[in-house]
Amino acid sequence: MKMSFYPKLAAGNMKKNARTYVPYMLTCIITVAMYYIVKSLSQNPGVKEMIGGGYLSELMFIGSHVVALFAVIFLFYTNSFLVKRRKKEFGVFNILGMEKRHLAWVLGWETAYLALGSLVLGLLLGIIMDKAMYLLVGKIIGGGVPLGFFVSARVIGQTVQIFAVIFLLICINAIRQVHVADPIALLQAGNAGEKEPSTRWLLALAGLVSVGGGYYIAVTVSDPVASLLLFFVAVVLVIIGTYLLFTAGSIALLKILRKNRKYYYRTRHFVSVSGMIYRMKQNAVGLANICVLSTMVLVMVSTTTSLMIGMEDVVRERYPADIMVYFKEDAPQGNQAYIEAIRALQRERGLAVKNEMAYLYLGLSASNEYKYEESHEIGVTSALDYMDELFLITLDDYNAVMKERKTLEEGEVMVYSNRTSYDLPVFKLLGREYRVAEKLDSFVGNGQYSANMSNTIYIVVPDREALLEIYDAQRELLGENARGIRQVYGFDMDADEEEQNAFYNDLLDCMAQNGISAVTEARAEAKSSFISLYGGLFFIGVFLGVLFVMATVLIIYYKQISEGYDDRERFSIMQKVGMSRDEVKSAIHSQVVTVFFLPLIVAGIHVTAAFPLISKLLVLMQLTNTKLFIACTGACFLVFAVMYVFVYNLTARTYYRIVSR
Repeated sequence: MKMSFYPKLAAGNMKKNARTYVPYMLTCIITVAMYYIVKSLSQNPGVKEMIGGGYLSELMFIGSHVVALFAVIFLFYTNSFLVKRRKKEFGVFNILGMEKRHLAWVLGWETAYLALGSLVLGLLLGIIMDKAMYLLVGKIIGGGVPLGFFVSARVIGQTVQIFAVIFLLICINAIRQVHVADPIALLQAGNAGEKEPSTRWLLALAGLVSVGGGYYIAVTVSDPVASLLLFFVAVVLVIIGTYLLFTAGSIALLKILRKNRKYYYRTRHFVSVSGMIYRMKQNAVGLANICVLSTMVLVMVSTTTSLMIGMEDVVRERYPADIMVYFKEDAPQGNQAYIEAIRALQRERGLAVKNEMAYLYLGLSASNEYKYEESHEIGVTSALDYMDELFLITLDDYNAVMKERKTLEEGEVMVYSNRTSYDLPVFKLLGREYRVAEKLDSFVGNGQYSANMSNTIYIVVPDREALLEIYDAQRELLGENARGIRQVYGFDMDADEEEQNAFYNDLLDCMAQNGISAVTEARAEAKSSFISLYGGLFFIGVFLGVLFVMATVLIIYYKQISEGYDDRERFSIMQKVGMSRDEVKSAIHSQVVTVFFLPLIVAGIHVTAAFPLISKLLVLMQLTNTKLFIACTGACFLVFAVMYVFVYNLTARTYYRIVSR
């Protein structure tokens, strides 16, 4: 055969199979464009110059690797749909005299057309959309946006290299599938999977155990640090269990229903159950993929949206006042001279100060077995979930800062725990026993302790003597390793953020000149970093969410096409054995809807089970507003469900056109 024959045949094949090739090519174009956009943003100097741009560039760099990994997995998977639908066609070519090497040339040209079109159009779309995404990022984090386009030849080259390799591997895999199959197998490939699937009880049980194990971790873990360590374990267990339950568990359940004669031997149940048994075998992996992708979309978008909306709460939790000064020196009697120096600077700058707070505290690290004995190995442990930070403050300081009038008797304390609950009536510390008079709902602001990953137990003791007694006891026990009594001074200002930052810089100079050893923090100065970090997470979460939604839509589309061709024969046979067209259509519609919406239902169950674990992970990022997270999760699920129904209605039309022929 002439070499010019293969490119013409490949072009004709793609045109003839436009129903399957066009959606796949659109997906490739969008994937190329999205990779280019994220990679370009990670190297855009304008992003790096934004406030907190370092965080954002790193997030974009990580995001580009996620998109690349996703492209490899997803494009390989969706290409398998094309190869499956084309195998019968290749079998005909083979029988008519084309050798396997000739088919390889055809596949090679088809892949070349696909790769060239995807790269050219994808890069063009990426370059055009890159500026829009840059404007969006600037809008989210409040950064300035310069005029002009940023087009990086290096990013274009990297994009071409990565996707050229991906398309080459896809082509090799398609050639391999055709090469190893004999002509008869290729002709029968369209009917593969028509034998009744066997029941694999062990795999079904393993899937149930795996999902149950992931749910158990998500529901029972109580410590936020432990939740961070166990999150990926739970994710892996649920993903493995999902695939096992869809591939083996669903078939086992349907066969149990078939054995129930009262249920099975009814017209509607008979047709739907028998049809779904075969449908599950053919489409179980696709359904599991839809379920996993749906879960990922819901989790990513709901968490990043919660962080973005709740960012003000997070900033106020981490920075309780506009200016916070944490004195480093051990000062049981306080740092009044230093505080007066700061007040003198306030008067000198004509600053209107309000909501002043000043208090002494003693911080300790201890084992959280509710008998708090100070350890010589402060902060050194192999199990972080068995460590707590203790934060002790006097009743007078607590009442002054919180504007309360609470009272305590000798030997009594008030307790507040910021990560986990403290429910015991007695508190033991360094051989001393205290009765818990009250469990508090809120406590004195201390941003450094709120940022700790470990749990903090805040304790209000009756007076200065009680605090000094504990202080002396731990110094006697630990010697040089003992903690000191520190002081905190904070205040708000009637000034805009620019004036606050200017005063913050003056304060740093003043403290350096006066030899004041302290950690000084300004909410206005730090807020930009939070905006950049959480804004970047929000952008990446929504960006990847769109990518995964696109993948879900394409899988749904190919699933509907595959089922349409499979059901067309069943549709004809059922009419021949006496069922009316409306009865057959109703039965098939019932099957399709049941199977189609199963992944969405399971994804909703996954998100619900993961809620306690994700809530604790958000606590590590200082987001304690659980109601906000519930609202965001519910809203995301509703929006996704509406989109899911919309996609179903669109793809169902294609399905019914195929079936009705």
